Amino acid sequence: MQIDVLTIFPAFFDVLEVSLLGRAREAGLLDIRVHDLRDWTHDRHRTVDDTPYGGGAGMVMKPEPWGEALDALVPADAGAQAPPVIVFPSPAGARFSQSMARELAGASHLIFGCGRYEGIDERVFDYAATRGDVRMVSLGDYVLNGGEVAAMAMIEAVGRLVPGVVGNPDSLVEESHEDGLLEHPSYTKPAAWRGFEVPPVLLSGNHGAVAAWRREQQLERTRARRPDLLGPQD
Repeated sequence: MQIDVLTIFPAFFDVLEVSLLGRAREAGLLDIRVHDLRDWTHDRHRTVDDTPYGGGAGMVMKPEPWGEALDALVPADAGAQAPPVIVFPSPAGARFSQSMARELAGASHLIFGCGRYEGIDERVFDYAATRGDVRMVSLGDYVLNGGEVAAMAMIEAVGRLVPGVVGNPDSLVEESHEDGLLEHPSYTKPAAWRGFEVPPVLLSGNHGAVAAWRREQQLERTRARRPDLLGPQD
C-alpha cells in the first residue's frame, strides 16, 4: 500500500519510523511518504494561508499549493491506475471507525491532506474529487489544532490491517470493535499480583468456558462503557 501525507509539519510523522509501522516500511509492506506542503509554494515566505473571504477570525489555507501538490501526487496521465482515496481529517467529516479502517485498508493508494488554521479553501476538495475518491473524516466530536494527529491515528489503524504488518493475524480478530463489541479483559503471569487474582476460569484449561467468559465480559464491558454499540438483543 502507498500512503502519501501532505502537511506543513512533516516532523509530526517521525513516529512512523518506529514499532510495527516502521518495520512494515522497512519490509516494503507500506510505502509511506510525507510531503511538506510548503514545497509547492513560490514566495519567499512559503505562504500557505490567507485571510478568509467574507471576514471572520483566523486564516484559511490557500488552494494553489494544494492543487500543485495533488497534481504531483496524482498525475493527470496516471492511466489505468486506480484513483487514490484522498482523506482530509476534519471535525466536519464522517466519524472514523474500525469498519472504515478496514475499508481504507483495501485501497492501494491513500493520500492524507492535513489542514491547519480555520481549514482549507473549499475548492481544494472539489478539485481533489477530480483526482480521486475524497473522504472527509473525523476522529470524534472535538477540534484539534490540525489534521496531523488525526491522520497519524488513521494511518496506524489502517496500516496494521494490511496483511503482514501484524505478526499474528489472529490478534486482529480478537480486538475491540471487530465484532461490534469492546474487547474482553486480558491477563498474563503471575496469577496473583498485589492482592489481585486472575479469574479462575482462565486457569481452568476449559476452552469452551474461557470463550463463554470472554464473550460475557465483552457484553458487560460494552453495556457499561459503550451501550450505543449494542442492539436490542444484547
